[in-house]
Amino acid sequence: MERNNLWAPWRIPYIRDIGKSDGCFLCHNFAHPAEDAENLVLWRTERSLVVLNRFPYNNGHLLIAPARHVATLEETSEEEMLELIKLVRESQRALSLAIRPMGFNVGLNFSRCAGAGLPGHMHIHVVPRWEGDTNFMGVCSDTKVISQSMIDLLAELKQVSEEKSLPSL
Repeated sequence: MERNNLWAPWRIPYIRDIGKSDGCFLCHNFAHPAEDAENLVLWRTERSLVVLNRFPYNNGHLLIAPARHVATLEETSEEEMLELIKLVRESQRALSLAIRPMGFNVGLNFSRCAGAGLPGHMHIHVVPRWEGDTNFMGVCSDTKVISQSMIDLLAELKQVSEEKSLPSL
């Protein structure tokens, strides 16, 4: 069977910056609620945080993380783990109402060798998908087409969240 490669050249700026920041951005975001808009925080609870990914695979790419800086699911409490999964469900609900994706990829990467860009603080990726949402732009021109600004998307998700009382935990 022939192997296919998925090229993601838009990720290189993120990869090159790994390790250059001052600490964990998720911990920073959780500790600074006054900066939620600037940090693209959609929701926060006592135990968790939902943020827009600054380096999205697709429009609406969310990261869901526990407030505690833990690297694996094994380190989470039962309450934290249950809340994370409920936030995945609520994120899918909000994204479905706001931008109507045709499907979702939901995933976790543990350790740098498994693809984790932030290996010390576990997080769940929720990536909306549409038929034909990949094209030649990423490979031929080092460009990922994202159809909506993050600020506009955050505002739309917050509006839907308010209208539908999300997240409902």
